[in-house]
Amino acid sequence: MKKLYEMTQEDLNELKDACKPVPMIALNCGMPSSPQENANAAWERLGKKMGFYHMTVQPAGKGGERFFIAEERPACKGIEIEEGVYSGCDGSGGDCPVCGN
Repeated sequence: MKKLYEMTQEDLNELKDACKPVPMIALNCGMPSSPQENANAAWERLGKKMGFYHMTVQPAGKGGERFFIAEERPACKGIEIEEGVYSGCDGSGGDCPVCGN
């Protein structure tokens, strides 16, 4: 289900910074990420933080640039240890095998 979200000014600043061109350094490290790849990664982080699927984001069309619409990500119960008993992913530190949080 689509939902209206409002990001913080700090989140907006991070997204804008991610869109800036990255200087190319002549090292044997390979090519740097493109601004598009950096923006996608920033939206993915924000989606995990706020609970939406980052590839479904659309402008809200009102309320300013901090508002957007996205498909809500259902809350994860974690892994079912036994029938009806789940190990929640809230404190998993980013490695929940069910949702990745």
